[in-house]
Amino acid sequence: MQLSEAKEKYIQTWGTLATNWGINRTMAQVHALLLAEGKPLSTDEVMEMLSISRGNANMNLRNLMDWGLVRKELMKGDRKEYFFAERDMWYLFKQLVKERKKREIEPVLSSISELKNIDENTEEAQRFSALMGEMENVTGKVFNIMDLAIKSDDHWLVGKITNLLK
Repeated sequence: MQLSEAKEKYIQTWGTLATNWGINRTMAQVHALLLAEGKPLSTDEVMEMLSISRGNANMNLRNLMDWGLVRKELMKGDRKEYFFAERDMWYLFKQLVKERKKREIEPVLSSISELKNIDENTEEAQRFSALMGEMENVTGKVFNIMDLAIKSDDHWLVGKITNLLK
């Protein structure tokens, strides 16, 4: 397989996999392109290489910066903005976990906490409240695990996961 073919397959695969995690396909493809290139790219280069519109490229580059996965760089003597993807895989993993926690787990925890407080004192209301309590417990544990992943270094977390799997 040629390098250009491998990069193209990686970009397409990363985009497809990301949709399974609730991430926009084009956003993932832009990220994969920046990772694969290993050098800062301008918006024009991203547009050309992925055959996407300027608006689509700008929106996804901004989202990637919001997620902390991409940073903007300026090139001396060039007025264009260039974008570079963080290549430390452990950092990327922690940033993804941090964003998923903030966007998905925190709102669920807040909602469940509110839902379990029912004013009625019927058997059905108690069952529902107990169900919400169990969901809050499980979601809280997931929240704590994500927090540990975000705050840990790679060796510590790998050791903990290995111990859990034994």
